[in-house]
Amino acid sequence: MFSYRLDHLRELESESIYVLREVAAQFERPALLFSGGKDSIVVSYLAMKAFYPARVPFPLLHIDTGHNFSETIEFRDHWVQKLGMNLIVRNVQDSIDKGRVKEEKGIYASRNALQTVTLLDSITELKIDAAIGGARRDEEKARAKERFFSHRDEFGQWDPKNQRPELWNLYNGRKQQGEHFRIFPLSNWTELDVWHYVQKEKIELPSLYFSHKRNVFERSGNLYALAEFMKMAPGESASEKIVRFRTIGDITCTGAVESTATSLEEIIAEIATSRLTERGTRIDDQRSESAMEDRKKQGYF
Repeated sequence: MFSYRLDHLRELESESIYVLREVAAQFERPALLFSGGKDSIVVSYLAMKAFYPARVPFPLLHIDTGHNFSETIEFRDHWVQKLGMNLIVRNVQDSIDKGRVKEEKGIYASRNALQTVTLLDSITELKIDAAIGGARRDEEKARAKERFFSHRDEFGQWDPKNQRPELWNLYNGRKQQGEHFRIFPLSNWTELDVWHYVQKEKIELPSLYFSHKRNVFERSGNLYALAEFMKMAPGESASEKIVRFRTIGDITCTGAVESTATSLEEIIAEIATSRLTERGTRIDDQRSESAMEDRKKQGYF
């Protein structure tokens, strides 16, 4: 790795650690939103670095759709134990059972959007005033509008036109009763930065990120993992392929890519030459041109 890359990663790491320490200083009840994906893993790793040798002063919060990859849940439990952090889990199924949300029907049904209600209910229940996430500005055009400290109103909604300036690394966490902030320490990182950092720090990741054999089926040009709750349309059929996942979320909306990359070096080389964006395989982002922004305005991650 070239020296400029190492210097760049050190600068990004320092910036993210500074943001995390600002969160601890300005907020009373922060929590780190943890999905089991590489970005939230990196944020939790940075949190460990930020407060070492003390314990991280806030818990991890996982909003479980019930339709996660088993590898993700297994890694989540392993990672939490390794870091010695407190894990809080809230389930979308509970929101469905309480009538707070209605399960989607049909072959395109997904619980991904339903997470919003469960998340907002959890923020209210746990009195969270700062929810830390792993989103990056390069992921999607709506996320490019975020600040490090992203204000949410008393309904948990996001107004991209009503965000505060962040000049000279000054972050304003002042809020009214019932409001909260979403915090994005990885805002200035790119997908390649994350992978280079994972390689440099030797951070563990779920096996889903590396090439493996899996039964998948094709839909709208994307490959989706076969699961008991995935309904295939007439004419769709499953077959075994060698794939990996660039982003990890709810199985119902997370597409795989055919790949033979089994090492960090091979993944980095593959991403560096890919013309497909990281979220290009996420069917939830393909529902409309403004799908992500619409979900974010409602309180999505």
